[in-house]
Amino acid sequence: MERYQTTEAVQRALREDLSLGDVTTTGLIPRDLTGRGMIIANEEGLLAGIDVAREVFCRIDPALTFQCQVSDGARLTLKTVIASIEGRLCSILSGERVALNFLQHLSGIATLTARYVTAVADTKARILDTRKTIPGLRYLAKYAVIIGGGKNHRKCLGDGVLIKENHITACNKAGMDLPAIIKQMKSKAPHTLQVEIEVRTSAEAGKAAEAGADIILLDNMSLEEMEKAVSLVAGRALVEASGGIILENVRAVAATGVDLISIGALTHSAKALDISLEIMS
Repeated sequence: MERYQTTEAVQRALREDLSLGDVTTTGLIPRDLTGRGMIIANEEGLLAGIDVAREVFCRIDPALTFQCQVSDGARLTLKTVIASIEGRLCSILSGERVALNFLQHLSGIATLTARYVTAVADTKARILDTRKTIPGLRYLAKYAVIIGGGKNHRKCLGDGVLIKENHITACNKAGMDLPAIIKQMKSKAPHTLQVEIEVRTSAEAGKAAEAGADIILLDNMSLEEMEKAVSLVAGRALVEASGGIILENVRAVAATGVDLISIGALTHSAKALDISLEIMS
């Protein structure tokens, strides 16, 4: 994760939360009152985003001392102390919610990703994220997926070719069939990028492999149809499964022989991990 991506996200969040100041803290807490806060896990999970939390407090008050007790990727248990912050209490209180929002969201993504990765252990399938992320937080969310043991799919529209159903429908209106679509895309794509195409049936998967697609995405197929598609592709392309995949069926999806499993829920539906900040008395 690049530092500038963290800085931009933190600056946006602080502007959102502190654009009109912190009237409660200003009205109650003397500026020279110092103390210590502890960030604590209230449930089990995987930590992600500790450097983002540090950035929040440092942006608010560079004089604060932020000390990590554990690092990203650490397995948290009930009451694990994640970090301590010492200095002006007004600064700690003003940064509390923004720092926790990042920590809870990113740790939730990492924790959910780790569960999927564990579920397909000892298969060849790799767990991928998607671009279904909260606007403005994509790079942080994808970092959390990596912490959870997953892999990143495209980070933006320019770093990978993915011909989806709506692209295909639009091309069909222009008189292009599946092989022609793949041929044109391979002729125009940068040589460093693979061409991936979404298909809805095993027969389309076979046609896509014959036309030279590098990756074939099986969209919302049954397990039986996935197995047929993998057989028809016969190693000529990587095969990715997507759509309708949950923890309860991801192992069965992996068993069909697909190489990749992409799951939007990793970043758009992960439950926030319960993490809190407590001021020490």
